[in-house]
Amino acid sequence: MSGDRPHPTDCSEVLGRLYEYLDREMPDGDCAKFQEHIDECSPCLEKYGLEQSVKKLVKRCCGHDEVPADLRSKVLGRIDAIRAGEAGPVRPDPGEAA
Repeated sequence: MSGDRPHPTDCSEVLGRLYEYLDREMPDGDCAKFQEHIDECSPCLEKYGLEQSVKKLVKRCCGHDEVPADLRSKVLGRIDAIRAGEAGPVRPDPGEAA
């Protein structure tokens, strides 16, 4: 996929990290770079708009369920471990159903 002119950020990189951008989980420097690309690249802008619409629809239909605190804690702990390079195999909690 490519827009009307070459961009410093490749379309595949933008589309591969689109949900990170949509969820505002991207570092500010990358966020600005992605926003510039999306503003200038019509195919990526179209995909961004579609994914943003899907995200809003899912939030409207499914966004009211509360996440159990222990599950949230486990997920955030796992994310922190992965970011710190401590990612090992995922082992199910013995108390959980397989």
